[in-house]
Amino acid sequence: MRVSLCNEVIAALPFAAQCGFARAVGYDGLELAPYTVSDAPHLMPAAERTAIRHAAAEAGIAITGLHYLMRAPAGLSITSADAPVRQRSIDVMRRLCGLAHDLGASVLVHGSPDQRRLDPGEEEEGRKRAADAFAAVAEAAAAAGVVYCIEPLSRRQTNCINTVAQAAEIVRAVGNPALRTMIDCSSSAVTEAEPIPDLVRHWVPAGLIGHVHFNDPNRRGPGEGELEFAPIVTALRDVGWRDVVGVEPFVYEPDGPTCAARAIGYVRGLLEAIP
Repeated sequence: MRVSLCNEVIAALPFAAQCGFARAVGYDGLELAPYTVSDAPHLMPAAERTAIRHAAAEAGIAITGLHYLMRAPAGLSITSADAPVRQRSIDVMRRLCGLAHDLGASVLVHGSPDQRRLDPGEEEEGRKRAADAFAAVAEAAAAAGVVYCIEPLSRRQTNCINTVAQAAEIVRAVGNPALRTMIDCSSSAVTEAEPIPDLVRHWVPAGLIGHVHFNDPNRRGPGEGELEFAPIVTALRDVGWRDVVGVEPFVYEPDGPTCAARAIGYVRGLLEAIP
């Protein structure tokens, strides 16, 4: 099981320094938020893509995935009634699959709660638009050899796709193995009826889970709140999870680097203690 750091946690550092820091404190990779490296990441020139990948390789670290996909460029939405806005959003999603491939990443995480909100009175139509967008991007993901994950988020963040079951319904309807869902511990802990270890044991063997985020319901890093991660790690071991888990806090106290270092120490301790 590899552990990656969501790079916005240390985005104040230059990218090469992010790679070096993450490697030095014990991460296997960075999960890149594209907006941290470009205002239009879907249009990033080939030379810049090569430079990012080279910086990671020089530090001995992988770029394992992309997340925060819809933050840049501005004005995106997969649920909007405005067809040109939706089409532009789908185009960005497709192009980000190509970016992930070029950076050596294997997974994209589609959270972006503000860009999938359902307008009052248009909930059913908005959900269908979102499902259609994911069906469209699945083809691009398959062509790029990457997995595109729908990230269920808590109801306090968005009113569209809050549970793994809701995301899995879309994934099954699309029927493309390049489209999957994932488990975000912070959201799952406050939204799901099942404990997270049960979610892992239920959904991972079904082949529908493409990624896992470690974070606490208090929005801090793993080990900084009341959520117990030992049972979650045990469940992941039990189902044979060999892929990446991403550390994704949102509150950085006292600062991003300290939070990142504390989180990897906690997670590495669990991985060493739980066979």
